[in-house]
Amino acid sequence: MLKLGIDDAGRGPVIGPMVLAGCLIDEKTEREFKKLGIKDSKQLTQKRREFLAEKIKAKAETFEIIIIPPLEIDGNGESRIKLNELEAIATAKIINRINKGYKKIKVIVDCPSTSIIKWQDFLKTKIKNLSNLEIFCEHKADKNHISVSAASVLAKCVREKEMTKLKEIYGDEIGSGYTSDLLTQKFIEKFAEKHKDKGIFRKTWITWKNAYKKIGQRKLF
Repeated sequence: MLKLGIDDAGRGPVIGPMVLAGCLIDEKTEREFKKLGIKDSKQLTQKRREFLAEKIKAKAETFEIIIIPPLEIDGNGESRIKLNELEAIATAKIINRINKGYKKIKVIVDCPSTSIIKWQDFLKTKIKNLSNLEIFCEHKADKNHISVSAASVLAKCVREKEMTKLKEIYGDEIGSGYTSDLLTQKFIEKFAEKHKDKGIFRKTWITWKNAYKKIGQRKLF
């Protein structure tokens, strides 16, 4: 049976996109990936991830990548879609794009929600053809399933490339984009207002809101 692993990268950052990847492999390729040392992308160096990503692309049956920019994550006022739902919709897009002409596919998703069953049920409403699919959503799937590990490597590499593009425009001081990154924190404190319309910030994140508010208060005084 073919296995389709799906995982995200960049779910939590305040700067840059969230990326989802899906990787379809057979049992032979799964064994090859295991020998190559493919595992959860967080356990690999950037250099190793980039090397493995090329191997994954060459050996997988197929793969799909979806980039969700900050503007889409923020949404539009009351019509804003919750992040878990947005990720489920993107996950379904990956499944729908890949599920063409294949027989049985075991789909394994690294579930972003604490409520696995509820999230899985919502995901299924967005999938066009469920007849040949077995769907499993679980936590830590990127650690427990090679297909999901491969997807996590692809997603992380694309996320890093997107951040490299931003660094070329805004400088290295933009950091990794994660809220825990001191460089990123300083960048937001300095540029939350100046770059607010550039589409790089997730302006619904409290980190950006607080920084923007502080800049406004400094101007008042």
